[in-house]
Order: sequence, then C-alpha cells, then structure tokens
Amino acid sequence: MMAQYLGLKAEAADCLLFYRMGDFFELFFDDARAAAACLDIALTSRGEHEGVKIPMCGVPVHAADAYLARLIRGGHRVAIAEQVESPAAAKARGGKTLVARAIVRVVTAGTLTEDSLLDAKSSNWLVAVAQVGGILAIAAADISTGRMELSEVSPDALDAELARLGAAEIVVPEGAGLVGIARPRASFDSAKGEAALKQLHGVATLDGYGNFSRAELAAAGGLLSYLDHAGKGTLPFLAVPVRRGAGDHLAIDAATRESLELTATPSGRAGSLLDCIDRTVTGAGARLLGSDLSAPLMDRAAIDDRLNLVSHWAADARAREGLRTTLRGLPDLARPLARLSAARGSPRDLAHLRDGLAKAWELSERLCRIDQPPALLANLLPRLSGHSALIDELTRAIVENPSIDAAQGNYIAPGYDAGLDELRDAGGMGRREIATLEARFRRATGIATLRIRHNGVLGYHIEVPARSADPLMVVGSGFTHRQTLAGVVRFNAPELHEIALKVTQAGAHALAAEAAHFEELTARALASAVAISATADALARLDVAAANAECAVELNWCRPTLVAHPCFEITGGRHPVVEAAVARSGGRFVANDCALSASDRLWLVTGPNMGGKSTFLRQNALIAVMAQAGCFVPATTAILGLVDRLFSRVGASDNLARGRSTFMVEMVETAAILAQATDRSFVILDEVGRGTSTYDGLAIAWAVVEAVHEVNRSRCLFATHYHELTRLAEKLGSLSLHNVRAREYKGDLVLLHEVASGPADRSYGIAVARLAGMPAAVLSRAKSVLAKLEAGRAATGGLAAGLDDLPLFAALVEETPTDPLRETLSEIHPDTLNPREALEALYRLKAIDGS
Repeated sequence: MMAQYLGLKAEAADCLLFYRMGDFFELFFDDARAAAACLDIALTSRGEHEGVKIPMCGVPVHAADAYLARLIRGGHRVAIAEQVESPAAAKARGGKTLVARAIVRVVTAGTLTEDSLLDAKSSNWLVAVAQVGGILAIAAADISTGRMELSEVSPDALDAELARLGAAEIVVPEGAGLVGIARPRASFDSAKGEAALKQLHGVATLDGYGNFSRAELAAAGGLLSYLDHAGKGTLPFLAVPVRRGAGDHLAIDAATRESLELTATPSGRAGSLLDCIDRTVTGAGARLLGSDLSAPLMDRAAIDDRLNLVSHWAADARAREGLRTTLRGLPDLARPLARLSAARGSPRDLAHLRDGLAKAWELSERLCRIDQPPALLANLLPRLSGHSALIDELTRAIVENPSIDAAQGNYIAPGYDAGLDELRDAGGMGRREIATLEARFRRATGIATLRIRHNGVLGYHIEVPARSADPLMVVGSGFTHRQTLAGVVRFNAPELHEIALKVTQAGAHALAAEAAHFEELTARALASAVAISATADALARLDVAAANAECAVELNWCRPTLVAHPCFEITGGRHPVVEAAVARSGGRFVANDCALSASDRLWLVTGPNMGGKSTFLRQNALIAVMAQAGCFVPATTAILGLVDRLFSRVGASDNLARGRSTFMVEMVETAAILAQATDRSFVILDEVGRGTSTYDGLAIAWAVVEAVHEVNRSRCLFATHYHELTRLAEKLGSLSLHNVRAREYKGDLVLLHEVASGPADRSYGIAVARLAGMPAAVLSRAKSVLAKLEAGRAATGGLAAGLDDLPLFAALVEETPTDPLRETLSEIHPDTLNPREALEALYRLKAIDGS
C-alpha cells in the first residue's frame, strides 16, 4: 500500500494527497503534519517507513468538502486519489492485489466548482500570465460560471488587473520572474494555446472571436493546460473568450481599490461599497454587480444603456417588485452548468437547470409585453427563451426534488423509462416479500424482536438480541450464523438469500439504468451550454438593473449624466457607505457640492481632522466609479466627463514585509499618480507629505500640487493641513481654495462637515486633541507652544516665507537640463557591438565625462 501511496504522491508533487481508504481520505508524512496543523485534527501514526513511524491523519469522505474548504483557504492545493476499481475487480486480478487508485482531480483555489467551497456572491478567477516578445498578457477564467477573458497589459498595470479580478490563483511560466504557481514554459506556447481554444470551442479559426495577440494566446495556453492538469483530462465549460482592451474600462490601481474599499475592506465584504449598494436577489446578480464596480465602463453608449434599464425599473415599482420576486425564486444556472461540464454534477444540478430555464421562459413571456422596452432589455429578452425542448425533456426525466448524490438513485421520474420502472417494481416486490418473510420468521421462532436488516457489508441479514440467539445457533434450525456483536447476533437463511439476491440485482440494474440516463441528460444539457450561459448572463443583468433601481429609489439617488468634456459637477453629493452608517445611528449625513471644470480643476481643501475632508474626497471618487458602472449615484444631480484613470492617495498604511514605511508607501503611490494620471483622470490626494519633517513635507506637497496642476492637468481634490499651500491659488489659475467648516463654541469644537469656498482659518488640532481625551496639562502646554510658534510666524513670514519668488513649475520642467552622458548611454546597445565598436563607445563616454 505504501508503495502505491508514494507513487501517487510523486505524481501529486507539491499538493497534499487525499488517499482514499474506505470511508476516509488519509494523509501521510509531511502532508499529514501540514493538514493536521491547518485543520486542527489529531496527528497519529501508522506502521513504519525506513524504521520511522509514519505520521498520519484523515478526514471522513462524507465531510471532505468542509475540510477541503479550510485547506484551500489555508493556501494548500489537494490532489484527490480515489479507488478506480471495485474490490471484486481487484480480487479477480489474483493474489493480494491492492485496489487500484488514481488521482482523479486536483483541487485548487482557482478550480473550484462546488457550492460548499465557493461564495455564491463572489467570482472565482483563475489567471495565467504570459509574456511573448516583450508583450505581457493575461488569460482569466472563472470555471464556476464559464466566463473567460483575454487581455494585454503593460507591466505597470499588471497588479491593477490582478486586483480588479481578485485572482484566487495565478499561474505563471517557470523562470519568468513572476509571482504565482510555476508551470512548464512549454504549456505557455501561443500555437498550443490557439489550438487548445479551437478544440475547446470546436472551430477551425478564432477570427470570429477576436484578433488575439500571440501573448494572449500563450496565456490562454497556460491557463487551459493548468485546467487540464487539475481536471485530469476533463476541461470545464468555458464561454467564448472576451478580449478586453486597455481603454475599455476605467483603470483603477490596487492601492486605489484598497483605499476606496470598492468590493472589500480589510475584514471582508462587509462595509465595502459593494456591500452597501447590493440589493441583488441572486448570487449571479451579486457577482455581476461586483464585476461592474471593479471595471467601470469607458463607453458612454454602453453606460447609458445600463442607466436606461435602471431608469425603466426605477419608474415602475410594481413591475420592479414583480421582476425581483421572480428572480428571487430562480436557482443559479451558471454554477450547476459548470459542475456538469467538469463531470462533478449531480441530478440536482439538472433539476436546477430545468427549473431555472422554465422560470426564465415565463419571465420572457411577461417582459415581452412591455411597450417600447429599453434597448438593453430588448437585447436581453431573446436570451431568456429557446430552451423548451430541454425543459420538456428534463421535466419528464427528473423528479421534482432529486438527491445531490447520484449513487442513491431514485432521481429519474416514474414513467420516463418503462424498463427502469419494471426494475423498481421488482425491487419493491422483493422488499415486500422480505417484510412477509420477517413476519413468518417471528412466528416460527417466537422471537418478537427479530428484524431483517441491511448494511453495506453483510447485505440483507436477520438480527436478534443476543439473549434470544441460542435457538437459531442449533444445527438444523434453518439459520446460518454470520456475526456476533455486543448486543445482537446476525444470521442468514436460504429463503432470505434468494429474495435478497433478486432485490439486490434489481437495485443494481436500476442504478445502472439511472446512471446511463444521467449521462445522456447531462450531454443533452451541455449541448446547449452556450445558450444556457447566455440565459444566465441575461438574468444576472436584469437582477443588477432592478437592484440598482431599488437602491436608487430607496435612498433617493439620481441618474448621472455623462458628457464628453472633462467636468465633474455634483450637487448634494454623499458618501454611500458613511451615509448608511450615519443613518443607522439616527444621524443625518451632510451633503456637499463639487464643481470641477477645465478652468477650476484642482480644489485645495483645508480644515480640521474629523471635519470630513477624507469623506468628501472619497465620496466623489465613488460617485465616478458608480456612474461609469451604470448605477445611479448618491447626489441630487451629477454631470461627469468620463474618467480614464482613478487614483486615490488617502489614508495611512505601511508594507513592512517589502521594507516600506508608511511614508515610503505614500511616496510610491504619489509617484505612480504623477507618472500615470492624464487630463481625463480623477485624482484624490490627502495629506501628502505628512510622514516626514515639516519642511520636507511642505516642499513635497507644494511640488506635487504644482505638478498635478501644470503637468498632469487632472481633475483633482487635494486635502492638506499645510495652510501655506493656499498661496498657490495666486499662481495657479485652475486651483481654487475650499475648506470643511468648523467652529469653536464655549471652548468646544463643532464640526459642521460642510465644504465652503476659501481657506480654513486654522486646523483646530488642539481642539481635536481635547475631543480625543488628551490630558489637560498637555493641552495647556500645547497652547503655549502654539502661541510662540504663531508669534514667530507673524514675525518671519512662517514656513512659506520666500516661496512667492519661486519660478513656476512649468518653467522648471521646460528648463530641466539634459544629461549628455545618460543620453549617449541610452543609445548604446551592447548586444549589437563588436569589440572595436565597444571600445570606441567607451572612449566617447570618457570624453563626455571629462567635459
């Protein structure tokens, strides 16, 4: 046995190996140690290997999914080694032959399909990254729903794409210097990837699907190869890959997603924007809403299509509630389809397809009666129908509530197969004969507690209490002893054996017949996989639109207007998450306006801590995301020019694991903004420069404001405590000053949370410290020090003294001196030089350096 195990473990490589032994999956050696620690189960031992006891632990097969979920969350991958022949077949091979086992599946974070291992409201992306000819590309698939995407990405945008997808697992070529699960480079071959996609979709060319680059095909090859490895030759259903262009969606980097908490907070989904606005009633709708918020659109027409559908449902409460009631009763279509395609499906999955498609057809019939439907609704309606033949077949074939376990049988409906009905009748008749025989045995023996029972080891047998067993032990009694337990004794009898044989054979034939029907019905469903997937997508889009309408009506949100020019005009804007939290505590959120335009594109916002600066910045960024995702927004009115990139540098965090302090993280994120933001971008910056000395911080903040204004020219909200920056309003024509209002009343700070024009009169830091409970002696001392500092500022002009004489930032950029040495170095290509040319190049560099 151990030799068989070690052979399978070598095949499993770095995966934990679940080795099937009866009703348990056993783990040995280091796998056992790792699993026992992760699962908090007992670590025991079994026999010896090379003179050392073998560590062992195990989990019951019937509860394996729960343990698998914990192992996957713990970062493990698990290879499942199942028995692939019966004990009888093993015996037939002769000798003491072990039952053959083989790895039938590798369970990994990115290849899950079981509901018990997945979050119904979250997508589960597997991503492969490849590079061909200096071009980087990713292939992403959620095999639990069949979605697949291909896209090229620049190296500096890779992290942003992975953050958008929230990749559960990343696969990369060996030696590529990328983070992920390393796979053989040969599997990331563009020609193999193209061939695999053609075979998967049964086409001779991919031209009808899009013009995929060699890098995208290489990534697809790596992804499909990994899925083939995990499924041991069984590929799941994947829809036609969608090619995403770099400009198709609003670009949001990983730091901004984390800062704005679009779909998750550090503690999970709760408290995020997605959690706040999610009114969907299906898992598929929740997944699609999360996808919409993760990748807002850049196509105004497509955004308006989504908004028109939301407006339609918002205007008709009765129709909206009718739609949501119907959707609420629908089973998920995408995930049962995925399980069936991966050979992991059950009769219940077929029933879910039957019920879901039938209700989709009923919904289509109702929605088709709408006069002049929005364009998006008209486009969705044909996808809801067209499955009548499959619905009829599954209705006739599958009982109303089938078991999730096909091995239990009884899921094929009576009347579907006359031969199967006869087998069931034979089995039923046999069981009635067994009941009659039991009564006769009781009368004959006088043992009123005699029972005929059944288990998986003995089959049908007679069971009596131990105290009544002696008469049955007598030779010639007609009973044969089988087993003695603590309180009962078990027997067989010739009459029982004959009847039991008939029942068992009929049951086995019935199970085989049902299994054959299950395969046929699964194949029938998979033949319509593309159309079923389209129906699932249409239902999800309807759910999202109705949910967004429900949210808009409930919270009094407005429809945003998207325009071509770069403006950002919000009246009565609110932060959706903070407003919800304030409402739960019985308070009222203070709404604020924001009006950015070409002539007033940078707002410098000052005011006290806790005054609402960060909330104001974030709420406007969230409004941009929601508007381009096709949602109504928390405002009275909203007119926005499309945003191509969104950046947020708000809040303090560090990354000590990568050797980055809080200030270093701040500088890295700010540098990324200055390098990538365009005149169509939206940028929010909060307290830039606070993590270093006062002079350094002010200098950096000053330069960043100038750079955003003069070079990036983005729409920007810049919050700061450096009041000296307000002097920039005199030099920068498109910068205006604003503050969050606060007042001191009888020594107490009153935060008004209103954004007003003009600079703040002061920061109120000591007043905020008093609110925080700072000791009175410390507050008194702080006031004294502040008075001295302010007196010094009045006398000297303060920190910003002399800055008014600085030349404009734009002039400095234009006058930046060139570096001849660097320019010459950049023109040299060492791989193309012969020895003489290399020597001449060195002399040229030496001459430049000497001059």
